Amino acid sequence: MPPKKKFSQSQIIDAAFEIAKNEGLSHISIRKVADRLGSSIAPIYVNFTDVEDLKRAVMKKVMELSEQKIKEQNSGNPFKDLGIASLKFAEEYPVLVRDLALNPNEYIQEYDQEMDFVSLMKQDPTLEGFTDEELMMIFLKMRAFQLGLTMMVANRLLPKELTMDQMIELSGSAAEDIISATRLRKEKG
Repeated sequence: MPPKKKFSQSQIIDAAFEIAKNEGLSHISIRKVADRLGSSIAPIYVNFTDVEDLKRAVMKKVMELSEQKIKEQNSGNPFKDLGIASLKFAEEYPVLVRDLALNPNEYIQEYDQEMDFVSLMKQDPTLEGFTDEELMMIFLKMRAFQLGLTMMVANRLLPKELTMDQMIELSGSAAEDIISATRLRKEKG
């Protein structure tokens, strides 16, 4: 009998991530991951207690990829970088973005807590002078717009001639409008 193959946690997570990337996070199963690895289910259960444990590990990988996309932008404007990263992530991982954005799941809440968007926004000089509550409201308004634009990217609903640079400009323009309106309301008291 041939020796059993051993798989590392990262190999198992990578196999599960490929399933999530192509079919959605909700389609990950222990059997599918084992089939993708060409193994029995045993190595997966050695590394993960159940499929939810594995999905959390995949979501952690998604968070790391997302953070990497944000850091790659490095425009000096973290708020803008979030928007650009969102669009690029949707372009690269449309199935995963649709699955995470359109299906109820606890992973997004965990992601939000992990990311601490208000702290990122506080690093942005254009957002100076806003309270945490005001920053959160700016974030929520921008997120509503950005989610719509991101879903349009993921679903290929934008005109084909619209470039990534134009989408980034559209996102930036919406952010400026939201920030300006919030600042005006704040000044009016």
